[in-house]
Amino acid sequence: MVESEWNLGKLLRTSGSFWEACTLHAAVQLDVFTILGDASMDAEAVAERIGSDVRATGALLNALKAMGLLAKRGEAFSNTPECRAHLVRGAPGYIGHIIRHHHHLVPAWSRLPDAVRLGKPVRKKRRTESEIESFLMGMYNQAMATAPALVTEIDLSDRHQLLDLGGGPGTYAIYFCLANPGLKATVFDLPAAEPFALKTVAGFGLKQRVEFRAGDYLKDDLGGPYDAAWLSHVLHSMGPDGCRKVIEKAVSVLAPGGVIFVHDFILKNTLDAPLFPALFSLNMLVNTKAGRAYSEREIREMLSEVGCKDIKRLPFKGPADSGIISATV
Repeated sequence: MVESEWNLGKLLRTSGSFWEACTLHAAVQLDVFTILGDASMDAEAVAERIGSDVRATGALLNALKAMGLLAKRGEAFSNTPECRAHLVRGAPGYIGHIIRHHHHLVPAWSRLPDAVRLGKPVRKKRRTESEIESFLMGMYNQAMATAPALVTEIDLSDRHQLLDLGGGPGTYAIYFCLANPGLKATVFDLPAAEPFALKTVAGFGLKQRVEFRAGDYLKDDLGGPYDAAWLSHVLHSMGPDGCRKVIEKAVSVLAPGGVIFVHDFILKNTLDAPLFPALFSLNMLVNTKAGRAYSEREIREMLSEVGCKDIKRLPFKGPADSGIISATV
């Protein structure tokens, strides 16, 4: 049964829920799950591998056991099947990168009151190489959980050149090409994304069909012409003016009859639901100058303003309430 009433217990659990998040973040940062792998170890053995304090390591391991993330027999801890599948480096379903990215967001989120008062981002301006890697490969983690099913719902069988705008490590471009043997793709993103994209593309054996083009999509030439454009989680990083500009640029490099797809966390037209896109707007508030989640009506209007037609919401619903709106030119 879903608890809908905001009683005292729910208020306190929500207020302290960051304790569990930070415990998971710490375990991933310290590679606890990877160290355990398929083995069972006591706190002293884990601490020796990490180079950490035994007492503190024991407290962390016991908290992970209490959360249901680890199993414990006697003094020995081991991974649960779910953690072996998703939190051990090298596992096909590994999501440690996105968890590290969430960890890097904590300082900015802790200053949310300042961001609301000022209406400005509060995160530090420069990101470390570790933060950039966590962000880009975190996007890979998220896309890997979505792309295999998503590409089966979009028919690109009659398309030949796809633009994956802001495609980061190129996950969607890869899966669109895997699903459509006649398709080639260009991933366009900032230079920092290139080494991650090239490595990912090579890992799927698609170097001949997926290329990377480095640049700033608000300023630089996008190449083309293309007959399909894919904008996944691009709009939320910008204000409305930036969104209109990037949509207009994407449409300008599409051949007549080309199709554009906007994939993002889409709000209802009232802007107050679903929950994840509403919270994601706050994430954009603390981290960007003008970014936020957009409603279906707002995205439709942006596409219409640049001359798109046949604008429609596709049936697809992603795991965090992401959706897709398509249009033709």
